[in-house]
Amino acid sequence: MKKVLFLLVLLMTAGSSFAQQKSVKEAKRLATQSSPDLNKAEQLINEALKNAETKDLPETWNVAGIVQKGIIDDQTKKAFVKQAEYDTLKHFNSILNMFEYFNKCDQLAQIPDEKGKIKNKYRKNNASSLMNERTNLINGGVFFFNKDQNKEALNFFRTYVESASYPMLEERNLVETDTLLPQISYYATLAASKIGDQDAIIKFAPLATNDKDNGKFAIQFLADAYKAKGDTATWVKTLEEGVTKYPEEDYFFANLIDYYSNSNKTAEAIDFVDRMLARDANNKLYLYVKGYLYYNAKDYDNAIEFFKKAIAIDPEYAEAYSNIGLSYLLKAQEYADKSTSDVNDPKYAEAQETIKKFYEEAKPYYEKARALKPDQQDLWLQGLYRVYYNLKMGPEFEEIDKLMK
Repeated sequence: MKKVLFLLVLLMTAGSSFAQQKSVKEAKRLATQSSPDLNKAEQLINEALKNAETKDLPETWNVAGIVQKGIIDDQTKKAFVKQAEYDTLKHFNSILNMFEYFNKCDQLAQIPDEKGKIKNKYRKNNASSLMNERTNLINGGVFFFNKDQNKEALNFFRTYVESASYPMLEERNLVETDTLLPQISYYATLAASKIGDQDAIIKFAPLATNDKDNGKFAIQFLADAYKAKGDTATWVKTLEEGVTKYPEEDYFFANLIDYYSNSNKTAEAIDFVDRMLARDANNKLYLYVKGYLYYNAKDYDNAIEFFKKAIAIDPEYAEAYSNIGLSYLLKAQEYADKSTSDVNDPKYAEAQETIKKFYEEAKPYYEKARALKPDQQDLWLQGLYRVYYNLKMGPEFEEIDKLMK
């Protein structure tokens, strides 16, 4: 009895398999006949793609790709003659599907048979079909990106970039010859950033770093992605790469200095700035930052020296003037803290004179910062208040006092 039942199951399975394979053939016939029935063909092949008996057969995926190609051709014709039935979404999505299906077909067709032989009869024709539509992946990505559908846009840009490495397109040598790859990799990075897909950024941003227009932004996205994932070491390494590749971009340098400063790695930060100055001795930002690092270390004399060097490069560097003024005020405070406050002490008058000189030295730098950026009161208001107060400059102090209120 058991043998009879087992035989019945085998017969039913064989029948099911035969039915699915018949569906694949019917889908191909419907898609390629003189008057294609693409809706019915797509319905049949979609069922076969899910069926255990046919989903691992290269022919199934080949026919699926053929159906999508038929839809593409149909939509292209409608667009050309400006028919109302033209469906932009369907057109672009069919292109994306065709890439997926033909690539899957190629992967399955490359699996050796029981004799160890590979019989891939699909590659040549399918590769040509993909190449004919490949640039439309860009158009599809741009279409969805402009609609703020960034997940969908990423799929198109991703497929364009990844298809350059498809084994079935290897003969085209796209990785070396496709000059659009860096730009489209950047588009993929940009779309990924909008949906917070850090892994996609990490995958595509490195391919975009050589894009002449957007390479610097690609490295920024890459650095931010590593930081978001908590990979501090690679984040720092990426920032250093950005400084090396795009030294004119303050983003990388400033973030590195912030990292060193917040990590109390002043010596490492100064060493890094010195390496940058060795490459560009007249870079005002590098000079300013070195002064800022000395300022944070309370080495005010060296801070003033490098702030002045920055001003020598850019006489309108208001922030440097402000920090020179602040450095003199802090020198005055330090000196006052160490000096006698006893008015009867013989050294009191001498100490007060020295403190006064610090305020006098701070005065022109704060006033210059005010002249350069009168609207940025944080650069000079508090400083001039203290300077004018301690130098007993009545009218000047009154004017600043009103601004403070």
